[in-house]
Amino acid sequence: MTESSHTFLFADLVGFTALAELEGDDRALAVALELQRRTQDVLTAHGGEQVKSIGDGLMLRCSRPSAAIQLGLRLVEAMDEPGLPPVRVGIHSGPALSNGGDWYGTTVNVAARLCSVAPPGRVLVSEATRSRAGTTCRVHFGERELHWLRNVSEPIPTHLVRRRDLRAAIPCIFGKAFRRRPTAREAVA
Repeated sequence: MTESSHTFLFADLVGFTALAELEGDDRALAVALELQRRTQDVLTAHGGEQVKSIGDGLMLRCSRPSAAIQLGLRLVEAMDEPGLPPVRVGIHSGPALSNGGDWYGTTVNVAARLCSVAPPGRVLVSEATRSRAGTTCRVHFGERELHWLRNVSEPIPTHLVRRRDLRAAIPCIFGKAFRRRPTAREAVA
């Protein structure tokens, strides 16, 4: 058994049970397999690995928290299509134990619980993951919120994450010396 710092992502199809009820088990299975297929398409580009599939969800692991956040956002985008249920993602970083190809520990449990409280089509990241990811111009971290999670003794500070508008990221990319020229309308005002 090995223990070191990892980042775990849990991705879950929202409304999967209702989908199976309304459209049948065959359709629900096809959607779950589509999530797995689309995940495989983007997993290696983000340095991640699929630990296992769990019914309509997935357990993924990344060694770099910033890559995990990008992977979570990409999964949400990959399933954002008419006819497919939205995906929600929970991400947490910390130590974990590996045995027989599976992972165990509080870090894994917290990541799974964050997924269960993440809004549909969104990525919920723990403060631990945010701080380990460092600064990144490509994402926007929402306001800090505390979540009391089932079977977790202390509240977990979290942030909803979304891609940053590229225009808003330009000053970050070019540093403080970069200034946008005012439009003609702004110059007159």
